[in-house]
Amino acid sequence: MAAIRPQRALPRRWLAALFGLAALLWLAGCATLPDALRVNVVGVEPLQGEGMELRFAVKLRVQNPNDLGVDFDGVAVDLELNGKNLATGVSDAKGTVPRFGETVIVVPVSISAFAALRQVLAFTDGTRRDEIPYVVNGKLAGSTFGSVRFSQAGTLKMPQ
Repeated sequence: MAAIRPQRALPRRWLAALFGLAALLWLAGCATLPDALRVNVVGVEPLQGEGMELRFAVKLRVQNPNDLGVDFDGVAVDLELNGKNLATGVSDAKGTVPRFGETVIVVPVSISAFAALRQVLAFTDGTRRDEIPYVVNGKLAGSTFGSVRFSQAGTLKMPQ
């Protein structure tokens, strides 16, 4: 019968070497992460709605400040106005945002009657608003780096 040897733990220097290698690989991976895409809403046009919904074609200008193009196959967008969800939309648009370039993507979005009513009620509380905050969140699916998420926030100035 063969003797069973107890397994020995890795020496500390091997553990330190493995930890150092993992840290080096992690830092190298961070160096290749792209800068965030810049997204601005550049246009909104009405579309035919169904029932009690409003539909719009939202034009997004996507700028790529990286030295690699970003391929995409699908777009999803969420719009918030005054801290409340207003509209959502998806598109199966395909394309590329060129390196150090930009492209305009059109995404149809829907606003439910309840979301529109919630916004109207928020503006009838008697509070004067000169500026209204908005947020655009979304993602470009299937790109070189996987799905690329984006977010843009700003304010809409209300006419006097």
